[in-house]
Amino acid sequence: MRRWILATLLATHTLAASAADLIDFWNTPRHGGNSFNRLPPDQAYFDALKGYGASWVRLSYDKWQPAGRDFLLGNADTYTDLEPSDLAQLIQVLDRAHAAGLKVVITPLSLPGMRWAQNNQGQFDDRLWQDKAYWAQAAAFWRDLAQALKDHPAVAAYNLVNEPAPEKHGGLAEHAEPAHMKQWYAEQQGGARDLPALYHQLLAAVREVDGLTPVMLDAGWYAAADAFSYWLEALHDPRVLYSVHMYEPYAATSAPNLTRQAPLAYPGPVPFAGRTEQWAAKRVADYLAAPLAWANAMQVPRSRLLVGEFGCMRRLPGCRQYLEDVLAVLDQQRLHWAFYSFREDSWDGMDYELGSAKVPWRYWQAIENGTPDPLVREATPEFEPIRKRLQL
Repeated sequence: MRRWILATLLATHTLAASAADLIDFWNTPRHGGNSFNRLPPDQAYFDALKGYGASWVRLSYDKWQPAGRDFLLGNADTYTDLEPSDLAQLIQVLDRAHAAGLKVVITPLSLPGMRWAQNNQGQFDDRLWQDKAYWAQAAAFWRDLAQALKDHPAVAAYNLVNEPAPEKHGGLAEHAEPAHMKQWYAEQQGGARDLPALYHQLLAAVREVDGLTPVMLDAGWYAAADAFSYWLEALHDPRVLYSVHMYEPYAATSAPNLTRQAPLAYPGPVPFAGRTEQWAAKRVADYLAAPLAWANAMQVPRSRLLVGEFGCMRRLPGCRQYLEDVLAVLDQQRLHWAFYSFREDSWDGMDYELGSAKVPWRYWQAIENGTPDPLVREATPEFEPIRKRLQL
């Protein structure tokens, strides 16, 4: 019955169109934002993002109210079929993005055997990286989702795994030296922590039903910019995009820094990879050189490399300078990027339109009540490094 409902839903979707080779969209630098909202974004949300000049949005749906345990999956413990009502909700949101003139990258935060920690009592779910039975379920999920969305005119890519971290419980330190990464990978190849092998399986499942929509692959260790270092080759598909996320030095840019008696400053000395280093524009550029070097070695064009997330806590005095320093590198290298995040209604930390002040109580009250975010946004100085580049 559920399969019949899904088929009916897709057949009656008024915006369905013939699939296009959307890799052409990515042939020139594309700039956008991340949408990780608790409520499905309305038309005004997408219109506002487009109004700033964005061309795409990286869309996550895992905070939305699901029909079952996990949105779209039904239950990440055992995947069988897409949830029809969840799919209908997702398609409605895609319709709004399309009406605004935005392309969308579909970005699940949960997969079978990999429930997003914030939907899992704060616990990291390592099952996908222990048992290949979940690989098969994840492949089935992506085959079903690609079949459902391949003709939607808003869809510009599928982000197959958001911030994968098979290394976390696998014995590899974060930001390890490239030689250590390669040694670790040699020991893991063929096992359940072999991220490139998982991507091969997921991509093959997508291509069974959709030969044209690009796929986006995050590096390991939560999409760290240095975590492509152990990959021996790029995937043999011309419609693959390779993505990293940029929050380093995390000790300075992240929420815990605000709780320190004396927060770490940017620019300034910051702990990183077991030692304290001076972080400023040059160190940012040196760190972001890692995925560029890997892409060069693998003959991956710049147009297939992107920074899918970057950001810093907006209330930190050095945040604006940090955004400038990161974006200067991305501009120079002509990379695609999406800032984190646009008008997030469940966390204000990187919502730069709110400036550098604390949000009023009514913001948190709306979250408790499950009602829409009541705050008015505007182009603040904190948002300026992003805003001025979106308009280019």
